[in-house]
Amino acid sequence: MPVSVSSPLLPKVVLAEEKRTQRLVAIKCIPKKALEGKENNIENEIAVLHRIKHPNIVSLEDIFESTSHLYLVMQLVSGGELFDRIVEKGFYTERDASQLIHQILDAVKYLHDMGIVHRDLKPENLLYYSMDEDSKIMISDFGLSKIEGSGSVMSTACGTPGYVAPEVLAQKPYSKAVDCWSIGVISYILLCGYPPFYDENDAKLFEQILKAEYEFDSPYWDDISDSAKDFICHLMEKEPSKRYTCDQALQHPWISGDTALDKNIHESVSAQIKKNFAKSKWKQAFNATAVVRHMRRLQLGTSLEGPTALTAAGQPAVSEHFSVVEHSEPPLPSPPLPPPPNTTTTTTHPPTQSDQERRVT
Repeated sequence: MPVSVSSPLLPKVVLAEEKRTQRLVAIKCIPKKALEGKENNIENEIAVLHRIKHPNIVSLEDIFESTSHLYLVMQLVSGGELFDRIVEKGFYTERDASQLIHQILDAVKYLHDMGIVHRDLKPENLLYYSMDEDSKIMISDFGLSKIEGSGSVMSTACGTPGYVAPEVLAQKPYSKAVDCWSIGVISYILLCGYPPFYDENDAKLFEQILKAEYEFDSPYWDDISDSAKDFICHLMEKEPSKRYTCDQALQHPWISGDTALDKNIHESVSAQIKKNFAKSKWKQAFNATAVVRHMRRLQLGTSLEGPTALTAAGQPAVSEHFSVVEHSEPPLPSPPLPPPPNTTTTTTHPPTQSDQERRVT
């Protein structure tokens, strides 16, 4: 039976159950009318997802098509977001961060070996596979990914400002090295809880990034190893040709050796994460539907609000295989991004719009 939606052209994501196996999946439902003029975008996303089979990357499991909709059946991950898990832990060390980054590097190396550049790596796109204490981390959101041609470079300005590489902002041709820069930024945040670059003014933020101006502020970095700082510096290297590749980063002793410290840094890091990346107080605890809401970021730059149904008229093919468990809900609000400690800005109030969710245009 059809259900009403806020707009018939908005893509939706629903939590669904496969009838044969009772397995939960996330299904992205895209009205074909919404694809008019964006055919290349969705074709690129599908082409990227079809090629990817890696244990640390959310997979595209199936595709269905009706006269009115395209349905992407995605692997469901239910362990929640990276920052939330860190805050909830009572004990967190450099070694924990190193193991997380190791998984991310391994997955991104896999992408790069296939000629795929993610182009929008950031903590919000990193989800835990399950609620298990030792759950693996998963990379999601391939809406901005690009498959490189032979010897090709890219020049489209895209990504999220706080994590984007200098060469992208400089509007220079760029390649896989942009992902390695983003991994460096993520590593930085995992060890202190705040971003390396911040300014409420985009132009000044971009200036910091273009100059690769960042510091290891005291006291937040006093207990962090020199090896960890060296690792970050090799990834957050301004010159792409000098920047570590995933292969090189995987061989760094902070990743492959025993230089990552076991000292508990949870109190400091979690306090900064809560301060700098806090979500609305009405955010719900981890569960599968919360992850579905997050997975709506596998979109084409359109909001995904309101419910949808797989059993609506004209949609018989997919409903033969899946049944809706719960409709999608309005997306969670983006958190504000206050300045990191010891950072002076030109304004005195926290920004009202999340720097992390604004696209570079």
